[in-house]
Amino acid sequence: METLANLESFLRSAESGSFSAAARRLALTPAAVSRNVAMLERNLGVRLFQRSTRKLTLTEAGESFFAAIGDPLEALQNAIAAVSTDDGQPAGTLKVSLAPSFADYLLPLLPEFLQRYPRVRPEWHFENRAVDLVAEGYDAAIGGGFELAPGVVARTLAPLHIIAVASPAYLARHPLPGDPSGLAGLDGILMRSLSSGRIRTWTLRNAQGDKAAVAMRETIVVNDPMAVRETARLGLGVAMLAVADVLPWLESGELVRLLPNWWADAGALSLYYPSRKLLPGKTRSFIDYVVETFEREDYARRFAGGVA
Repeated sequence: METLANLESFLRSAESGSFSAAARRLALTPAAVSRNVAMLERNLGVRLFQRSTRKLTLTEAGESFFAAIGDPLEALQNAIAAVSTDDGQPAGTLKVSLAPSFADYLLPLLPEFLQRYPRVRPEWHFENRAVDLVAEGYDAAIGGGFELAPGVVARTLAPLHIIAVASPAYLARHPLPGDPSGLAGLDGILMRSLSSGRIRTWTLRNAQGDKAAVAMRETIVVNDPMAVRETARLGLGVAMLAVADVLPWLESGELVRLLPNWWADAGALSLYYPSRKLLPGKTRSFIDYVVETFEREDYARRFAGGVA
């Protein structure tokens, strides 16, 4: 009978294509994962991986074995997780990557979440980048524009719509534009992409399907959405930001939306997690709680650019 450690080492290595990535997920050393897989191959009498200095590739036998053990091993893992604590609650470190601008929405969830799941220890990384969930050992991530590596699941939470905003003080000194062309005469607080190094540009659209490119003076350039928002609050110009990044300040009146019938579509805000298979209780509880909160707070509607 194969040990659970051997099977888990094989499954995680197959999902990530790397003993090192599997080791990070399993809190083992790469040597231990490699040893577990080698023992599994020896016991089965077949080679499961073709090994090279760059990556692991499943053999034909490995692919068949990977497909065959996924669901049974998931059921076994869930059964073990259900009885792994005194009260059967989800447990362990929950490593999540989040955009810094979502701290205002997600940090307030922590007290109730921890009250429900006291054995879960959150380790939340606030960072403006698309992490590699499998290779970096994340349980989940919330953001947009992630590349879907094999086995990674994306669950849409809300639209990512970009709108033009400015402070009341700035608008008191400058004419309010009646259409997108009016932005050309205003000071732009622009953002340089961390990934491409380019200034981000947007094309606005409206409900009728009309489109217009945004053209503003390149007055201030920063590389973080929160810095863009804070610069706009200081009255230094017009910013193009996701509704989710500015909603509390729009509701408080510290920022004002320009061109309320126009927005740019930047895709979707999604909840990412590595696999439907072997999903730990801590990760499942987090996913369910976030989805429940987004539905309760009606964020999908409130983050939509079509809402003035």
